[in-house]
Amino acid sequence: MEAAEIRKVLVVGAGTMGQQIALQCATHGFEVVLVDQSEDALEVAAARLDGLARQVADDPAFEGVDLAAAAAGIARTTEVADAAAEADLVSESVPEDPELKGRVLAELDRYCPERTIFATNTSSLLPSMYADATGRPDRFAALHFHQPVWSATIVDVMPHPGTSQATVETLLGFAARIGQIPIRLHRESPGYVFNAMYNALNGAAITLAANEVASIEDVDLAWTTVTKMPNGPFAMLDHVGIDTAWHITDYWARATGDAQLTRNAAFLKGYLDQGRVGAKTGKGFYDYGG
Repeated sequence: MEAAEIRKVLVVGAGTMGQQIALQCATHGFEVVLVDQSEDALEVAAARLDGLARQVADDPAFEGVDLAAAAAGIARTTEVADAAAEADLVSESVPEDPELKGRVLAELDRYCPERTIFATNTSSLLPSMYADATGRPDRFAALHFHQPVWSATIVDVMPHPGTSQATVETLLGFAARIGQIPIRLHRESPGYVFNAMYNALNGAAITLAANEVASIEDVDLAWTTVTKMPNGPFAMLDHVGIDTAWHITDYWARATGDAQLTRNAAFLKGYLDQGRVGAKTGKGFYDYGG
């Protein structure tokens, strides 16, 4: 399949990234279906998409686009079989657990046409970890977005050793069709390009706070004062989601047995246990009101 042949996009996982990917595709003329196992998650996604459409209405990236219509046109369902029947591309954004991702993609393989390309939006895993579970490893690769999708604009296209060159070319072309700038990775590497650098910053910041070397406020103050950037690592993590940061840190802590990663995961889990998930819920490392 060539990029120009992609018409219907199935976005799996109705969290923050799934919502943004769905909206980006919808605003560029694609038929989009957002799938999640939870009706509640889909209802939350619908409300957030509606709010997001109003929030970014004046963004130059959406000049001339009817955002409200695009958001309203995104279909939502818990029924995988019906949604997958005519999908040309699947974009998966479920939590950072290779076994979970493998199970989800294996189920989709049962219902999607043979032509359908599968893509994972994983932030930290390698596609080879669950490529075989897809049932179509040659038509599977990472297609990784950054947030906010419409302004960050970089998309990593990372194949695993079994990905066909045709699939890579199709994903590069698709990324360009939805207004993104694709970066081709020549081999698998955790964190892709930007995230490899960004995760190093986050890891150092979390370590400083988890080891009680400095407060989160002072870590952010040091970063913003020296770099002149508007946000420090903890403020940025609030917008990524503490839940996402914890999933990644906890997975690698368990996978490696690293003592510092284990402390870092426990530090993040402490915030989640208090209901502090990040900006999307109004409170994370910082409070956002509203």
